[in-house]
Amino acid sequence: MNGAAKGAVIGGVFLAMMGGAGYGVYAMVDGAGSHGGDGKGAETRAAKGSGPITEREAAGTAKAFLDAWAAGDAAAAARLTNNQQAAQTAVADYRDRAHVSKAVITPGAATGASVPFTVAAEVTYEGATKPLAYASTLTVVRGVTSGKPLVDWQPSVIHPQLGKDEKLRAGAPATPPVKAVDRNGEELTAEKYPSLRPVLDQLRQTYGGKAGGRAGAELWIEPAAQDAPKRTLLTLAEGEPGTLWTTLDAAVQAAAEKAVARYPEASVAAVKPSNGDILAVANHRRDGFNAAMEGARAPGSTMKIVTAAMLIDRGKAGADQPAECTKEASWGGRSFHNLKNFDLPADATFATGFARSCNTTFIKRIDDVHDDAALSKEAREVFGIGLDWKTGVRSADGKVPEATGASAAAAYIGQGQITMNPLNVASLTATARSGQFHQPVIVAPDLDGRPLARAERRMKPAVAQQLVRMMKLTASSGTAAEVMGTVRGSDKGAKTGSAEVDGAGSPDSWFTGFSGDVAAAAMVEAGGHGGDAAGPIVAAVLNS
Repeated sequence: MNGAAKGAVIGGVFLAMMGGAGYGVYAMVDGAGSHGGDGKGAETRAAKGSGPITEREAAGTAKAFLDAWAAGDAAAAARLTNNQQAAQTAVADYRDRAHVSKAVITPGAATGASVPFTVAAEVTYEGATKPLAYASTLTVVRGVTSGKPLVDWQPSVIHPQLGKDEKLRAGAPATPPVKAVDRNGEELTAEKYPSLRPVLDQLRQTYGGKAGGRAGAELWIEPAAQDAPKRTLLTLAEGEPGTLWTTLDAAVQAAAEKAVARYPEASVAAVKPSNGDILAVANHRRDGFNAAMEGARAPGSTMKIVTAAMLIDRGKAGADQPAECTKEASWGGRSFHNLKNFDLPADATFATGFARSCNTTFIKRIDDVHDDAALSKEAREVFGIGLDWKTGVRSADGKVPEATGASAAAAYIGQGQITMNPLNVASLTATARSGQFHQPVIVAPDLDGRPLARAERRMKPAVAQQLVRMMKLTASSGTAAEVMGTVRGSDKGAKTGSAEVDGAGSPDSWFTGFSGDVAAAAMVEAGGHGGDAAGPIVAAVLNS
């Protein structure tokens, strides 16, 4: 056809067949006013205007843009956007670097300035062809200087999963596929365990070349960040995946996925206290972020596990020693209070203050410690926080910086500058349970020889014994009793937490607990108090 367009009206719909450069594209568009895909008619119709975009302007501009895109005319399509350079590159790459050989692009009805559309395409690479179908949406805006209606250019116009500076690419990937399996050999797929998608992508990027597989041909999303994993959209020619063993447990992962699905913006992680093996990682978030391993938010009163260990370690508290719990306490010019301003009888013990999550019990001990770095040292030297964990995939270390004044008081109860994620907090509980820090891992280190973080010292046996006893008291008669009453078995302990976040209407909900040789922690953003949302998630994981 040598670039010429041939068309026919079929059932009131214009079907234009475009040729050129081996790009056999079929563009299906509304028959009214079609210009056959050269983009010139649209440019003429895009007259200067003012005020909000009308639906007629949105529909006409969208159809002209989609028609030019389907024709493979990157320049014409780009002229109908508010970012010509980026749009022209993306539309040209759709053909040349994503290897889309055929596309039918069908616009839907405009709603205001937004126009949905569907794409039915074929991707061809080295003789292999596979269909690709998806839906997306574009928005039409008025040009700042021209006043013309233009497509507001975003990468997601080309494909809805494309983020800022991301690109579609097809070919033979640099890393072969992997077949990730759990500790018992059961295959782990993103289809069955959606939370694992970013984890599986990273596992392939890191270990694809070490697992013994062979690359095939794929369509993928090229990430903006150099160290981020590629995301496969379509397999064009099957490679041979290498088997990659993980520490995950499919049964625990399934329970975690189901549990977080009940709450928006929820995350959970589970580990084995005896060796640090990660058993499950699950998230239920709009942004798809792996907050269970990469998040960084104030952990609230779950931090009292570390604070209690530090105070007992230094002889400033003991499980059975008296510990005053008043309604409020002041430190560094700031007043701190307990939930609903509760207090405890004068003969209350430190263990009772821990189990009831009394903030003032801990803040009143600051003056006895005489060391601004005490909490930071305990977190690092005993609990392994901030030691550059190498879990096998991307993860964020918790942070417990030195603090003075009111910031120190806030740190004692898990607020201020302290940040953690569910994996960090699950590890706190695992360390308390076993008396020794084991760096969490999702892939055994002997596969790639990476060094694991090691804490400077074990927890003193007397400290570990008291800490576990206080966590068991919390589970039996403290703030975690209702939730932990649903967990089977008697060898169990817990700690609740809620963390105030600036500008949020409700605090983040935190909960951590252990049962036997499993420790888990969950966080639900704006979920309320610890037992409200995070607690049931942890209970479900422990019961699995």
